[in-house]
Amino acid sequence: MHDLIIRGGTIHDGSGEPGFTGDVAIRDGRIVEVGRVEGTARREIDADGLLVTPGFVDIHTHYDGQVTWDPHLLPSGAHGVTTAVFGNCGVGFAPVAPGKERYLIELMEGVEDIPGTALAEGIEWEWESFPEFLDALDRRRLALDVGTQVPHGAVRAYAMGERGARNQPANADDIAQMARLVREGMEAGALGFSTSRTIVHRAIDGEPVPGTFAAEDELFGIGRAMGRGVFELAPAGAAGEDVLAPRKEIEWMCRLSAETGRPVTFAMIQVDGDPTLWRDLLERSREAVADGAQVFPQVAGRPSGLLMGLQTAMHPFSVRPSYRAIADLPLAERVQRMQDPELRRRIVSEQVELSAPMQQYIATSFHKLFPMGDPPNYEPRREDSVAGIAAREGRTPDDVLYDLMLRQGGKELLLFHLFNFSDFNCDHMIEMFRHPRAAFGLGDGGAHCGVICDASIPTFMFTHWTRDRKGEQLPVEFVVRRMTHDTSQLYGLHDRGLLRPGYLGDVNVIDYENLRLHRPEMAHDLPGGARRLMQHADGYRYTIKRGEITLQDGEITDARPGGLIRGAQEAPAS
Repeated sequence: MHDLIIRGGTIHDGSGEPGFTGDVAIRDGRIVEVGRVEGTARREIDADGLLVTPGFVDIHTHYDGQVTWDPHLLPSGAHGVTTAVFGNCGVGFAPVAPGKERYLIELMEGVEDIPGTALAEGIEWEWESFPEFLDALDRRRLALDVGTQVPHGAVRAYAMGERGARNQPANADDIAQMARLVREGMEAGALGFSTSRTIVHRAIDGEPVPGTFAAEDELFGIGRAMGRGVFELAPAGAAGEDVLAPRKEIEWMCRLSAETGRPVTFAMIQVDGDPTLWRDLLERSREAVADGAQVFPQVAGRPSGLLMGLQTAMHPFSVRPSYRAIADLPLAERVQRMQDPELRRRIVSEQVELSAPMQQYIATSFHKLFPMGDPPNYEPRREDSVAGIAAREGRTPDDVLYDLMLRQGGKELLLFHLFNFSDFNCDHMIEMFRHPRAAFGLGDGGAHCGVICDASIPTFMFTHWTRDRKGEQLPVEFVVRRMTHDTSQLYGLHDRGLLRPGYLGDVNVIDYENLRLHRPEMAHDLPGGARRLMQHADGYRYTIKRGEITLQDGEITDARPGGLIRGAQEAPAS
């Protein structure tokens, strides 16, 4: 007898081949039959009219702290993710010298906008070394599988102390010590090593992440020590702060991969300053294959932007003195005060020059700021921007924005399209998705709690790219493969990502026709009542991990069949 049979669904098995109608049988956590399944099971699911896919494998999250208190890793666990990889961008919580826990919290808070109060209250520090961190994760009962990477920031601070934290150059002994720590982490089961080289990533005190300016001898010394796994990074220039940097960065990435034999994956986005740079990076990664390099630019599933409203961490009025005077009031009281015509006049008329060019750009570029709507529109028309509305109505952008932000009792959200929207459409992203070297990621689940909620991208890939988009769309089977087989293969997780006999029984059963993504909402459910943006979806009938149902009709269950992944996983015997 099987444990579970999913009957009569439209199966997209992760291979990229067209879907077919059939059954999936699971026993002892593994798929045992796909197609026409005879016999019975302890539980059967009628999937007639529903989509059946492998569980999604999200390779770019930041649940390093949240994993210690949330077994479902929400919101990712509510969007079909059954495997999550964190420890990205050079930040994480191990190794940590006794008494230095606060430093790593402030580093994560500054880089990834995860409230430090939540991390301080939620994390129970049971480790010093990276292997001890993995042991602590191994003791957790989780609803999905997790894998992690050794973070450069923590390694540098541990090995070099204050010199490492302040980005002073590493000497030969420092590099040898860091290489030893990374090798120790890899041998204990890390899936890779990560670093950050973008100056946008800074600790809460403004200091760049340790390793931001690491020289090649440091990067290559660590790369040679890995022995296995993926080398992941946020490269210099990734956020557009230096448009010339990415071309230099990819050259050393190619050399590192060719020399060490390790795959390298890096964040790649379209930036307004050089809107075709991404194409050059993709082609360079393809050319490097001839030299023995395996370099995978990591692409996002939708424009990368910031959510703005009276509940979020930033918006154009947040730096204006008259607004700052009421910013700490409860939302309802703030909205009431903002109805006052005199206060409105002052807020709208005030102009503040910001010293940071990126902040100034965000505060004044109303042509890139759009009302989100519900359901949310992530590919709006140029004329639907705040600037477009203002021009159409003969008003100032500040005046239009003020009215928009007061909607829904002050809970209205607007979307600032920072990256991947230079042409005011997403046509270029189809080319990104289809490139053979591109890897699907950058959802940042668990991070940027006050301004971003892109952990919902797996759902968006279906609703927008395969069904609702006006213009060219993508086949369902292509999207499924990108989020399952391809991401798992990059990280050496060969036991998942396909609905085939012998593979893990990780499955999503989706009401595709009624799949719907809701507008993000601000919740205060992190430890200590700290805030984060959450985004819900309708249409996930079942999410199944190792044959056990972890989510049914949007509600989480008590099942905890997941756990820590230690290192690469072998493919099942044919």
